[in-house]
Amino acid sequence: MSLRYQINIRIFFLSLSVLLLGGSIAIWQARTAVNKEVNSSIQLAVKLISFGFSHSSQTPDWLPQLNALEEIRHLTVQLQKPSGQIMSFPHTNPAINDENKPPQWFINLVQGEPLKTQHTLTLSDGKQLTLMIQANPLDEITEVWQENIAFFASFCSLTLLSFFAVNLVFNKTLNSITTIVNALKVIETGQYQQKLPPFTVKEYDDIALAINQLADKLSTIKRENRALAQHTLEIQEDERQRLAQELHDELGQSLTAIKVMAVTAARPKANIKQSTDAIINTCDHLMTVVRSMMHQLHPLVLTELGLKATLEDLINHWAIRQPTLKISLDCTNEADRLDAKIAIQLFRVVQECLTNTVRHAKATHVNISLAIDRYGLQLTVSDNGQGCIISEKTGFGLLGMKERINSLGGELLLQSRPQQGMTLFASIPHA
Repeated sequence: MSLRYQINIRIFFLSLSVLLLGGSIAIWQARTAVNKEVNSSIQLAVKLISFGFSHSSQTPDWLPQLNALEEIRHLTVQLQKPSGQIMSFPHTNPAINDENKPPQWFINLVQGEPLKTQHTLTLSDGKQLTLMIQANPLDEITEVWQENIAFFASFCSLTLLSFFAVNLVFNKTLNSITTIVNALKVIETGQYQQKLPPFTVKEYDDIALAINQLADKLSTIKRENRALAQHTLEIQEDERQRLAQELHDELGQSLTAIKVMAVTAARPKANIKQSTDAIINTCDHLMTVVRSMMHQLHPLVLTELGLKATLEDLINHWAIRQPTLKISLDCTNEADRLDAKIAIQLFRVVQECLTNTVRHAKATHVNISLAIDRYGLQLTVSDNGQGCIISEKTGFGLLGMKERINSLGGELLLQSRPQQGMTLFASIPHA
């Protein structure tokens, strides 16, 4: 259901409720006014007739014109003599036109119970007459009906005007919403260059500004992801090329040497001891090369001994290569029970941190802390190096670490200032 339809429906039902309430009040007031007018007319007629008869011993000649008075036009006056004879005085007012006559339902609601009263009049000679007055407030009801018609016509006109004004105001609003929705549909397809225009309404302009900023952020993330994916492919190709080169240089040459030494040992008068020693030395060298290649592809100690032992092995490796760099590790034993997918990602993050520290930070001390509590896992790597200014244009190493942590549902934060080192904080909630 559209917003325009909901608003119009609410205005309609609100107007209908006001109309019913106003109609009920108007009918109640009309009923009260008609009864009050009729009672006043009866009292006036009784006083006039009583005053006239109190000074006369016979029927006054002005009595037939009494019903012509505007003030008692609602009444029918009759006199009953002591003999029982009834004297009627017909109305001289013009009859009500059928076109102006109110509908019967309105007459029934306003008229109420018919009013009829009798009074005893005493003439100056002591005779008594019975005054019978019957109310017929049709013309008064007609006036009330005409007044109500004018009121309800004005109310309906105001209601229609309200519909027009509200729709006029909401047309602009709904057009703004349509513009925003269409822009979001375009952004949904990946066209993040789509921008919303400024709006005259502050609230819509704030929404447009937020959406434009979101589109810019998504565009930046898309470019970073594309660059990171391209960089990852390049790393894979470089790694394959390096492995192929090592296989060719190390394994290929060593296997060729083993084959030559085996052929030499098979000849008569060959020095078997010298050949076997050479083969053994070559095989030891091959085992060292293969072990190094396997460690570069995937640390077997991670699968065999767990994350803590793998990090300790990594620290020992860097301690041999960088004796001036002091690396401290504070790792809980619960790290060895982590899932293999989480453990390898954490290991790669720490590995990248140490590589960056050695290459760029010029640090003398690195502290690694890995803690696990009821909220999740917290990894902190800090150094005392030269630091840097953190900007959105980070290197592929930092982007790669963010992607690794984000893939686990976590969050990675970097804090650094020039000459004040760098701190990496990664938080991963429990799955």
